[in-house]
Amino acid sequence: MKIISDPLRAEDPPRSAILSIGNFDGVHVGHQAVLRHVVERAREVGATATAMTFDPHPVKVLRPREAPTLLSTLAQRLQIIERTGIEVALVVPFTPQFARMQAADFISEVLVNRLQVREVYIGRNFRFGADRQGDVELLVAKGEEHGFVAAAAPIVKLGDVVVSSTRVRKAVAEGEVEEAWQLLDRPVHADGLVLQGKRLGRKLGFPTLNVEVENELVPTRGVYVTAVHIPSFGRTFPSVTNVGVRPTVYENSNVTIESHLLDFTADVYDERVRLYFLKRLRAEREFQSPTQLMSQISKDVEQAQLWFLNHPIDNMNLYIP
Repeated sequence: MKIISDPLRAEDPPRSAILSIGNFDGVHVGHQAVLRHVVERAREVGATATAMTFDPHPVKVLRPREAPTLLSTLAQRLQIIERTGIEVALVVPFTPQFARMQAADFISEVLVNRLQVREVYIGRNFRFGADRQGDVELLVAKGEEHGFVAAAAPIVKLGDVVVSSTRVRKAVAEGEVEEAWQLLDRPVHADGLVLQGKRLGRKLGFPTLNVEVENELVPTRGVYVTAVHIPSFGRTFPSVTNVGVRPTVYENSNVTIESHLLDFTADVYDERVRLYFLKRLRAEREFQSPTQLMSQISKDVEQAQLWFLNHPIDNMNLYIP
């Protein structure tokens, strides 16, 4: 997939494309549906399947205190978009100056004059332009005026749940990683660097990787069945991960993410890994002694091993970095 990081200034932006516009945080199944529709339409008419997104998230610029805690980094977002078949990604820098552009001007100057779009698809609730003036109705009307087709992407439901980035964020924030897996059609994942910790896990008989993640949003404190992809080994290893403050052994500690790999013991300090959250086992809690903690970790590991017997990693829809 070709990535154009500033399409409003690029010398050769794609023209006559089939385009979808959105923030696409998490790229959930609803996003994927409209992106795949764009891909299908592009193939039917011999055009370029294109997606436009924004960085940073518009709310971070317009109302920083109200900005959502994002599910995905820009790099993760683009990787998932690429998996849908999109050929070109336009990453528009969302600046205060860009935010002041009127919706009608965005359509005429960017979509029509610069990109010469053939078809445009956006989410029913997507807004654009200064003061969020632009919506799908305006886009459709301007499309008729300028000679391009515009439409709203259909709302996607899983059961009675409308799929949205807000809904996925809520599930992740509450530790409901299995629900998030359904909404995303893949496990929640986070990328991060393995740091050298205090080796407490090794002393307890359960060595861990201390992962400093790049993602803004990770599941709430607790113990999870997870998997860790280690690029230098080219493998994804089953694991158990604690997200929390380790109350049994530390006081007033910051939240850390520590993963015990079930069949791996090598050191991979300073390596970037990808951590997949598969199932929540329990909440984090304080134990009366390290011995009780070790006993509980043994039970957590046993539960994870049993879970993996019925859920082989090779059968999961993992996005490998």
